[in-house]
Amino acid sequence: MIKKIAVLRANALGDYIFVLPALQALRETFADAEIVLLGRQWHKEYLAMRPGPVDRVVVVPLYPGISEREGYIPDEEELSKFFSEMQNESFDLAFQLHGGGRNSNPFLLRLGAKTTVGLKTPDAAALDINVPYVYYFNETMRYLEVVGRVGAKTRNIQPSISVIEKDIEEARQVVKNPAAKPVAIIHPGASDIRRRWPGENFARIADHLAELGFHVCITGLAWEREIVDAVINNVVYKDCVQDLSDKLSLGGTTGLLSFADIIISNDTGPLHVARALQKPSVGIFWCANIINAAPMTTTLNRNLLSWTLNCPLCDLSSFKFNETASTCDHNTSMVADVTIEEVKEAIDEVLDTALSVQMNVA
Repeated sequence: MIKKIAVLRANALGDYIFVLPALQALRETFADAEIVLLGRQWHKEYLAMRPGPVDRVVVVPLYPGISEREGYIPDEEELSKFFSEMQNESFDLAFQLHGGGRNSNPFLLRLGAKTTVGLKTPDAAALDINVPYVYYFNETMRYLEVVGRVGAKTRNIQPSISVIEKDIEEARQVVKNPAAKPVAIIHPGASDIRRRWPGENFARIADHLAELGFHVCITGLAWEREIVDAVINNVVYKDCVQDLSDKLSLGGTTGLLSFADIIISNDTGPLHVARALQKPSVGIFWCANIINAAPMTTTLNRNLLSWTLNCPLCDLSSFKFNETASTCDHNTSMVADVTIEEVKEAIDEVLDTALSVQMNVA
């Protein structure tokens, strides 16, 4: 009997969204088991009191290739204590859903679980059950394949996340929308500069949404200030656009997304949260990234792809053919060739579709 399951997935917001169907499959298949997510501090804070497939979060200490920061020096005493505590948990199953396994598989093996399951590149340590890690593959389906190796299944392959009252209260306190207009969100940032559409272009989209009667919220983190300013400083309808950069927690951002009517974003965490909330969305993607990050449905989701294949600065290939392949190091947008008109058309189309869906449900 499976009583306790560990899942290693200690990375970013979008990565957590992609793994949700696999976690749901574990929950449905092993209904009485405790599911423990080995993640980061933000997982612990965000998932506290939030309904979902995870029962408990254990924060992973700094570890090479999994959870580290600049200037990181391994603390062997801390790691030894952590792995001793994990071995005392007596996990029946431990899943590596963190990457190709060169760093994460040795980590998983130190947990002392009865059975280990996960992804593996040819040069990674073997687990009890291995699934080949092929870089270009849909992330959600990848993790469903891994948990499927022990019989875990679900019909809910679309990621889904819960909103709690605290999320909505925080967002309502910040959003200033006295006319109670429909709400549109623009998220112009992304951790990878290559995935950023120009801020001036987002400004034109903000104006388009304002003309359609929306209250437009621009979201972002503190370190995305430059790209947010590139939007705010170039909009015409400034009274219709609100700067919410660095004003909401992750929970508050989830609350904002839950009552928004549409989001326009680069390929980054808030877009994937919005899609897990089944909100109308327009995502701007580099053609290679859509392979990994494509949503499971199309009704409310539109993806606009840039087909730029080589770096605009050096003309070298920007494709990553496997986990170890090297590409050019230039930090420049690979999605700038998506046009403003394409985004406007996608917005109009997805809004029409959303209205049709609402009418059919009514």
